[in-house]
Amino acid sequence: MPSALDVSVVVCAYTAARWDDLCRSLESLRRQRVPPREIVLVVDHDPALLERARHAFPDVVTVANRHRRGLSGARNTGLELTRGAITAFLDDDARADPDWIERLLAAYDDPAVAGVGGAIEPDWSSGRPAWFPAEFDWVVGCTYRGMPECRRSVRNLIGANMSFRTELFRDVGGFMEWIGRVGTRPLGCEETEFCIRVARLRPGTRMVLEPSARVRHRVPRERARWRYFASRCWAEGRSKALVAQRAGAGRALATERSYVTSTVTRGVARGLGDAVLRRDVSGLTRAGAIAAGVGITTAGYVAGSVRRPSAPAAACA
Repeated sequence: MPSALDVSVVVCAYTAARWDDLCRSLESLRRQRVPPREIVLVVDHDPALLERARHAFPDVVTVANRHRRGLSGARNTGLELTRGAITAFLDDDARADPDWIERLLAAYDDPAVAGVGGAIEPDWSSGRPAWFPAEFDWVVGCTYRGMPECRRSVRNLIGANMSFRTELFRDVGGFMEWIGRVGTRPLGCEETEFCIRVARLRPGTRMVLEPSARVRHRVPRERARWRYFASRCWAEGRSKALVAQRAGAGRALATERSYVTSTVTRGVARGLGDAVLRRDVSGLTRAGAIAAGVGITTAGYVAGSVRRPSAPAAACA
């Protein structure tokens, strides 16, 4: 297992509107049973937030994003500064359990493990909407129904709770800055592309999901609405199209095909069963949301496949 002193954590922030979330996120890192070697906070092109954070968090390495605006550029900036053998990433609106780092590290006992992620539980500010299916918790950046419930190899990790051997970034490059979220624009999949790239360039290595390494991801009221659900599904489809252009449709969609044929199918059946057998009318709306979500995501993928933007190389840490 890597030394406990060899874990760096990168947190990226882009708006002062999430200041309270950021404070809670950093505090959860200070309370780790296995403390990180360093916490690196990257502020994405917001000078006022950068100055405020530098004064408020003297124990944190706080820097400005040196790359293209967006989450990928911010993460690459953090990677240029981390010194630990393992670099972990935590969202600025997520809180890590006290044993988070400890449980991530445990999975690195196997030298073939290149990255480890954990469970991401939604913390609904206004409660989970009755219509919102657990199979689509990925819409709000969380672990969704159908993912492994015990330690298991996976194709890719989810950005709110993931870690990698730092030397990987020196060998295969950083996150693609033309993919991923910029501000509130709900694009993503830069983590998927990176994990696929690692598998291609480092055959024999694997990514592991360790569900016991938990974080709580706050879901604000506006993300619990149908409008956000639909826009996020559309953006996911477009993001997957970009990844497919880079990595090939086979690799980019392998997990998604299994998800649709098993998890989604069971989810629709579960919703209909709740409506008929338990007289739970919201079961119909959950089944409808699943069907609509799949349709919107597919449409986004088709739209994204039509446009083929130039793909600059990944930044290197």
